[in-house]
Amino acid sequence: MLTLAADIEVLTRFGRALADPIRCQLLLALREAPAHPSDLADSLGISRTRLSNHLACLRDCGLVVAVPVGRRTRYELADPRLGHALDDLRTAVVAVESDRECADADEKGCC
Repeated sequence: MLTLAADIEVLTRFGRALADPIRCQLLLALREAPAHPSDLADSLGISRTRLSNHLACLRDCGLVVAVPVGRRTRYELADPRLGHALDDLRTAVVAVESDRECADADEKGCC
């Protein structure tokens, strides 16, 4: 059983990964299927250097793994449950978002 401190660390790592739109795109792409960096860079329209930095962050967070395939490296989610977690989080946020309106979002700097 995880301790509260460990739970917080896990959620913090996941939040750090989701805090950047490119990392979100990468996680969603890898949720669909494993991919090579060159293919990911092309599909996201970013440089390979920039992609490499984001993949390093996701590896450091423990969310993706690099799998050697011959002379190339393929990336995939570290655990298939992460794909389900992304789906659950996305649908939960969409459901909550459609149920509320935040009239003063601009003033509060939220939403």
